[in-house]
Amino acid sequence: MRPAAARGIGVVAAGFATFVNLYATQAVLPLLAHEFAVPLPRTGLTVTAPLFAVALIAPFVGSISDRLGRKRLITVAAWLLAVPTALLAVTPDFATLVLLRFLQGLALPFIFAVTVAYIGDEAREAEGIRLAGTYSVGTIVGGFAGRFILGHVAALAGWRAGFVVIAMLTALAAAVVGLILPRERNFVAQRGLGAALESLRAHLANRQLIATYAAGFAVLFSIVAAFTYANFLLAAPPYRFGPAALGNLFAVYLLAIVSTPVATRLAVRIGRRGTFALAGIVGMSGMALTLVHGIGAIVAGLGLAIGGMFIEQVLAISYVGAAAVRARSTAVGLYVTFYYIGGSLGGVAPAGLWHLAGWPGCVALVLFVQAMTLAVVTAFWRDKAAA
Repeated sequence: MRPAAARGIGVVAAGFATFVNLYATQAVLPLLAHEFAVPLPRTGLTVTAPLFAVALIAPFVGSISDRLGRKRLITVAAWLLAVPTALLAVTPDFATLVLLRFLQGLALPFIFAVTVAYIGDEAREAEGIRLAGTYSVGTIVGGFAGRFILGHVAALAGWRAGFVVIAMLTALAAAVVGLILPRERNFVAQRGLGAALESLRAHLANRQLIATYAAGFAVLFSIVAAFTYANFLLAAPPYRFGPAALGNLFAVYLLAIVSTPVATRLAVRIGRRGTFALAGIVGMSGMALTLVHGIGAIVAGLGLAIGGMFIEQVLAISYVGAAAVRARSTAVGLYVTFYYIGGSLGGVAPAGLWHLAGWPGCVALVLFVQAMTLAVVTAFWRDKAAA
């Protein structure tokens, strides 16, 4: 197999392993609330817990990877991820469920952050943008599959059986990474704590990277807020979606498989900054469309929103590699920290607005965050650094 094709398959499998797990519980939140007798908004902790764990450990992942390498860490982490995923099937109470979700999150940055650093090392410039887009296809399919599979298996055999299936898929993805992803060729080890700290200081002094970290924060905040509270909206009257229907909702993620390659080609032509602005406008228009009553408008709006936000994610990921002059894994680790802090807050921050203003309040918050993100990216990104 040609190295470029092998890299593509390997990073797709890594992205799938990460995202088939990360948001899977969103499709069964009402079932979890019923089984464990907890308020529905509290079930959002099953989304927040892994995101918080990722944010907590991600800064250290960069330093570890910059010393030890890429493929080995990705492969081992993917295998370890399958363990708490399987244990979710036998969790006795809600607290244990949240703990196991937290343990899943501890493994995820060793896949996500290190894969992005691998892309930055092995594929530069336009090829890097394209490989980042390929990786994002894996994350898109994984994000859809986790919710879709868990929702449908829950409807047929219970949500516990659904986690058995997801654990098996995680193990399969780990095997693909181990067997197919080529070993890194351009990796240069960073030695010593002093070098790691100096890299952190350099990254935090880089205004383009800081703007990218802010963009990552906003992207995952927006995605988690939109799809967590859209589940609450659609599970309630008059829609009354069950777990299978909520799982079907995430089919809108698949639209990003079409939009992301188009956007990566556009970014190569006109630059990341202009493409990011277009993606933001599309995403914000989609969120506004969800305010129209009716399933058709809500689903179409969520499709536009996720299409735009995934493009933002691809562009931000690829920009980290372009803006960081060295120790890219450390730079990516910082990006992942901000990204998942945003996701953690996206699951809980809209709760007050949900109680006060319902879905329109959540939409208003997402629109505000997206508008601020466009302003930051426009001010600080430079396409000459990403070309």
